[in-house]
Order: sequence, then structure tokens, then C-alpha cells
Amino acid sequence: MLSAILWGVCLRILQAALQASPFIFTGLCITGLLHRLMGQQHTRRLFGSNSIASLFQSWLIGMLLPGCSLGVIPIVKQLRRSGIAVGTIFAFALSSPLFDPLSMLYGLTLSKPITILVFASCSLVVVTVSGSLFDWMFPNTEVVIEEPPRTPHGVKRLLAVLVVMARETVSSTAGLIVCGLLGAGLLSMVLPPSSLGRTMGHDNPYSPLLMTAIAIPAYATPMTAMSQLGSMFQHGNSVGAAFILLIFGAGMNLGLLTWMVLNYGWKKSVVWFGLMLLIVIGFSYGIERPLFPTDIEPADHTHAFDIYCQPFHAGTPPTGGYPSEIWRRLRLETQPHELFGAALLAALTSLGLFLKWLDRRWVIESWLNRCPSVATATRLKWDIVVPGPALALVGFLTIIAGSVVGCFAYYPDPAETLEELNLAKTEALSAALGGQHEHALHWIPICEGWNRRLQVGAYLRRGRLSDYHRMKARVFQDQLEQLEHMVEDGDPPDQIRKHVADTSRAFGRLSAAFRDELDSP
Repeated sequence: MLSAILWGVCLRILQAALQASPFIFTGLCITGLLHRLMGQQHTRRLFGSNSIASLFQSWLIGMLLPGCSLGVIPIVKQLRRSGIAVGTIFAFALSSPLFDPLSMLYGLTLSKPITILVFASCSLVVVTVSGSLFDWMFPNTEVVIEEPPRTPHGVKRLLAVLVVMARETVSSTAGLIVCGLLGAGLLSMVLPPSSLGRTMGHDNPYSPLLMTAIAIPAYATPMTAMSQLGSMFQHGNSVGAAFILLIFGAGMNLGLLTWMVLNYGWKKSVVWFGLMLLIVIGFSYGIERPLFPTDIEPADHTHAFDIYCQPFHAGTPPTGGYPSEIWRRLRLETQPHELFGAALLAALTSLGLFLKWLDRRWVIESWLNRCPSVATATRLKWDIVVPGPALALVGFLTIIAGSVVGCFAYYPDPAETLEELNLAKTEALSAALGGQHEHALHWIPICEGWNRRLQVGAYLRRGRLSDYHRMKARVFQDQLEQLEHMVEDGDPPDQIRKHVADTSRAFGRLSAAFRDELDSP
């Protein structure tokens, strides 16, 4: 039993680390741009400090830039070094992980997109009210830290950004990110497999409170949180619990809380966190009835929260052993952009370790910040001196544009998505027919993921998603979920065989509906 728990913790931490890697890399890029190109003065002008306007500015910037609760850790450290008040810092830290273009598009294709817009508006109210109250109670949270010398214009300035990114990977940032990842591992230790399947019901008044206890140590990327919100809406779960999952599950982790305590002390940390709890929980109960989808029959079971629970059942170890099973799951579940982000982080960490070793002999910043003498300085006729803030703005716009382009890559054309969904469906149904339960339970969630991406891809390219297509996708989703429950419960083979045929027909109708739209002018 203990070995199943420990190996499960390892799997959950590795899964969270891979999911977070692209966002951590993006956060390091933003940190380098702020530190070496914007500087403290221009950073304060961009974000503001200690005012209601600054809270709105930080919320808006956070909504535009892609990120996650782990990826914002190096950014909040840089904002503090720039002399920005803690209320403004956390307005950005909580808003950046909540929404990005990928997750926003996902949310807008839900049955009631107004819910996502209300959630976004509520998040603005949360950061504004809590930040204003905190800054009023503690008006002097800005710190004054001497700014490092400016790097001269040219290639050195760009190298300085890279150096900042590399050094952050081997600084206290790494320890704080590890704290955030440990939260996901610790949560899996205390939650047995699938133990949250029948929780978070709309009729359960304690659902928001239970979700608060789960969401604070949990880690979720914006896309993960949004997909869980979609599942909660479709199953008729608590809307208030969904709001808390978004704010605390996606917007917070143990690493951020640790940073708060280390830099501002227990008193201020407890006050700020207490304000957040009161406001967010109050909102969760206030929006429960108005936003609950009355046209959906509540389900008594969901797998949306299984990623927070222990992945392995005690007493039934995987056939090939725990290490091989972990490797199999990571190999099959990890997305290409996550592998790319992990590779970039590994390269930056290697560079950061090399610079630490090099510091004993030669500090690279001394060379980067050294201004060339007039006698040795040479300028080519096409050299143009671009102000640092202008370069930083180009960098920010590039990050935003990259996330928009990533939407089209992550949500492919419906024709391509249908091909991938057909392959995943074949794997899932064949495994269910053959009695390969583990294989079936692996591929069914993949089918559900492609089913959602099919709808978002169509919405992204057509600007709409008809109720007819939503219905076909919903029927296929329901068939997949019922098949998953039957496989888990070990239903008789003849019943599984019949339901596999029903699921296959549902996919056929789904495919025909979307292909007819593709063929239409």
C-alpha cells in the first residue's frame, strides 16, 4: 500500500511538472524582459502600485499574458524588486493563471459561455476588493532595492535577458516551484483513488468549502482547470465549487504562499489570505443559484477530479511494475509543447549551473554591463538604438501572438481532429471489447479530450458552434463516460459489447455532423 502511494506521488509531481514547463519558461522570459529591458521605473509605470487603477492594470496584463501559478513565481519576485505593492503583485499573480487564449476559447464553447464571462468579471472584483483592502491596511509594502547597472545597447543586452532567465532557474525560484509541485503530490497522498467522484454536488452546501481545501494545495494549468469546469457544468455540479477551483486551483499554489510568508511575514500573509478566502467563498455561494444550468440533469459521478487523487489502487500493482507504468503514462499523456518546454527548461538550468560555476572565476554580468570606451566603440551605419521598453513591448506582443497562434495548433482543423478522435476511439473501444481495462481507461479520457478540441477547433474557425453540433458531441461524451463507468465496475462482457456498439454509432453521427458542415460553403 505504501509503495502505491509513494509511486503515485512521483507520478502526480512529474505530470504537474511537465504540464507547467511551457508556462514556467514563459514566466522566465517575462522576468528577463522586465529585469533587463524594462527596468524598475518602467515596470512600475506599466503595472502601477498601491492604487485601484494599478490593480486593474495588473489584472488586465495578467489576463493577456499566458501563464500558470508556477510560471508567475519568477515574475512576482521581479515585481517586488521593482518596488510594487503586494496588492498589485497578487492582482497579477492571481489573474495571469486563470485565463489565456487557449482556455478562454475552451470556456466560450461551453453550453453557457456567459458563465465564463461572469467568472472573469468576478475575478476582477476579487483582486480589486482584496487588494484595495490589503493596501489600505498595510500601505507601505513597496521595497527599495538597488537596480543593477544597465547593459549597453546591442547583443549584450539580449544576452543579459538570457542570463537572467538562466540564473532564475537555479535560484530560490526553483525551490518555490518545487514547493508548488509538492502540493500536488501531498494531495494525492491523502485522497484515495477516485474518491472525489461523487463530491461537489449542486445540492451539497459544503461543496465550495470542500473544493477550497482541495484547490489550495492543488496545481492546475488554465486548460486543466477549464476542462474541469466544463465537466462540472455538464454534470450539474456546484457552480460555486467550480469558481473556487478556478481561483484557487489555477491561481494559487503552495509555492506562492511560501513566497508570501518569506517576504512579507506571517501577519500580512494571514490577513491577505483571509481576505481572499472571505471574498472568494462569499462569491461562490452568491453565484451558485443564478448560474446553475437548469437544463442539465445532475449526474452522481464524475472523473473530473481524478488527477488530484492517488492514481494507483493499493493491492493491485500495474502488470509491468510501477516505474514502467509511470513511464508509459507520461509517454502517452505528455503533449509536444510540454516536452518542448521541459527541454528548454533543462537547457536553461544547465546554463544556470554553468554560470554559478563560472562565478568563481569570472562574473559574466561584469562583462555584459561594461560600457565600451569611445575609442573602441564601433557602430555600423545600419545600427539603430532601440529603447529597452520598446524591445520589451515587442517581446510581450510576441508572447501574446505566440499564444494565439498556439490556439490553432492545439485546436486543429475539425477534419484533422476527427481523424485523431477516430484513432483514439478505436483504441478505447477495442480495449473495452477485449477486456483490457487499463488500456480502455487510458484511452477514454483521450477521446473525451479530442471531443472537446473538436468543438473548440470548429468554433475558432467558424466563429460559432451550433446547438446541433453541441448535442452530437454531448451524446458521444455521455456514451464515453458510461462506458468508462462500466469498465471500472466490471460489467458483464455482453453489456459492454452492446454499449461499445452504441458508442461507435454516436461517434458516427458526430463525425457525419461535423463533416457535413465542412463540406458546406
